[in-house]
Amino acid sequence: MTPATALAALDQARKTTIGMFKHGSLEVEIFQPAGIDMQTPHRRDELCVVISGRGYFVCGDTRQPFGPGEVLFVPAGTPHHFEDFSKDFSAWVMFYGPNGGEAA
Repeated sequence: MTPATALAALDQARKTTIGMFKHGSLEVEIFQPAGIDMQTPHRRDELCVVISGRGYFVCGDTRQPFGPGEVLFVPAGTPHHFEDFSKDFSAWVMFYGPNGGEAA
């Protein structure tokens, strides 16, 4: 699974995100929003790895810049989104663990 093959599958599906892999509680998706990131909080912990692009990542009350290769963590149930991102932005998104997130 490479970014190029995942992005081609995403383009063919004409969606902003599609599942690429599942094993146990782990789900890996490719994510490429168009213009505005409309996602809502998720029930499980999330790890994002930025493939390409730059912008800002808002997680809870924190807003930080991001760029290629960056790893971003989102605890289950936390409001988050990407904003002011470049047109080439894409990321691997991984959901894992139980609903409600893992204990610290």
